[in-house]
Amino acid sequence: MIRVTIYNEYVHEKKDEAVRAIYPDGIHMALKKHLEDEELQISTVTLDELPEGLSDEVLENTDVLVWWGHMAHQHVPDEVAVRVQQAVLRGMGMVVLHSGHHSKPFKLLMGTSCNLTWRENGDYELVWVCNPAHPIAQGIGRFIKLEAEETYGEPFGVPEPDELVFIGSYQGGEVFRSGCCYRKENGKVFYFQPGHETVPTYHHPEILKVIKNAIKWAHPIYRVKALECPHVGKPLED
Repeated sequence: MIRVTIYNEYVHEKKDEAVRAIYPDGIHMALKKHLEDEELQISTVTLDELPEGLSDEVLENTDVLVWWGHMAHQHVPDEVAVRVQQAVLRGMGMVVLHSGHHSKPFKLLMGTSCNLTWRENGDYELVWVCNPAHPIAQGIGRFIKLEAEETYGEPFGVPEPDELVFIGSYQGGEVFRSGCCYRKENGKVFYFQPGHETVPTYHHPEILKVIKNAIKWAHPIYRVKALECPHVGKPLED
């Protein structure tokens, strides 16, 4: 059983009727409904529940944290962002979705601006599999077609991914590194671009398959209680 915590700021769904029509109980609850099974035990946290909702205890009991945010990144307490970053460095997995590229924890982990270009014109997107042997791409064909998505474009201000699994191409001509894997000390991070709030991306079976694969990939192999720089004292051999 993999213990998953889904964070969703849960702001758009309260303010925008069009978003609420697609995700009446919030993006977090849609993901929970679609993903939870005998392998994944899922709990959810929203912005209103911070900082306690992502306490050290919660993160200690989370194998993989899934993060969706957009219009309220600045309202996430700095202490929570540092807590998440440190949990990943100790071994917790993290899957960052769509506009989570500008979330405080992701930017701390990347150490860069994480900027990109974007526009909203209802373009279709093709999410191309560029690494079909990767565990996150299993069960996916050559590409996933999304009838409408927010357009993201290069340059994407992140470090070079350790592994690139997906590249997105758009009706208007842009391309984007849509599925990026990173190893950060003891933890693993996967960034996945699709998931704009005004389109039903998180009801798409293949998108959900990718997220589930990513959770399994990011599941901790090794986890430590604390990050230390110990003084060993004596050499191994005289």
